[in-house]
Amino acid sequence: MDILELLSVLSRWLHIVAGILWIGLLYFFNFVNAQFTATMDGDTKKKVVPELVPRSLFWFRWGAAFTWFTGVLLLALVFYHGGLMFEADNPEGWKTGSFVMLAIVFVGVFIYDILSKGPLGKNPYVLAAVGFVLSAVVIYGMINLGGFGYRAYSIHTGAMFGTIMAFNVWYRIWPAQKKIITAVKEGRAPDASLVSLAGSRSRHNTYLSVPLVWTMIDMHTTVPGANSWYYLLGAILIGWLAVYLVYRKAGKVKGF
Repeated sequence: MDILELLSVLSRWLHIVAGILWIGLLYFFNFVNAQFTATMDGDTKKKVVPELVPRSLFWFRWGAAFTWFTGVLLLALVFYHGGLMFEADNPEGWKTGSFVMLAIVFVGVFIYDILSKGPLGKNPYVLAAVGFVLSAVVIYGMINLGGFGYRAYSIHTGAMFGTIMAFNVWYRIWPAQKKIITAVKEGRAPDASLVSLAGSRSRHNTYLSVPLVWTMIDMHTTVPGANSWYYLLGAILIGWLAVYLVYRKAGKVKGF
């Protein structure tokens, strides 16, 4: 086993463990903690939130960081160095369009952030529709402009979603939560705009997480015909519907 293969194995291991930590806490915050916090009075929040949330957010944000960094490392080792970006019958390989689409995958987060902060961000259904259309456009570009093979455009769709999620954790959720926690600890009402920002970005991450997991497993599919762009788009829609249904169920689960 050479050094690059060993690095790939260790990166996969850390990527999965960090991902479990990150996504597990994401689901805890959205499907458990949010409903529990709503039942607490002011004095209880003042005692519980400053102790529970910072501890949870520590593992949450570092799980996100390690998941993202090891994911990018795996892309470099398995796809860029490993030669899995293009199908075997593709004679062109890397071209200008390939690099353009690769850049879009990683800078698309800023387009998402602008849209989320604008008028579209006020209506989650409209934002989801626009996000789906833009995702389809990027997938189309990876196939037809970049020449990416199925495994490559599938996992890079996941990389695009994962980059958005990691950005939200470190640059939107965590900064807002620090101010929210401080306000609760001091007995003040948190800034409503910060609460809305942290909550909406956390929900966005929850919706993105399910199709992200699909891209991680679907790139290994052996089902005839399943390695196609419309299966990928279908998985995104099904994943978002599943999260919507779980949110509805989470609001109905009661304590003793």
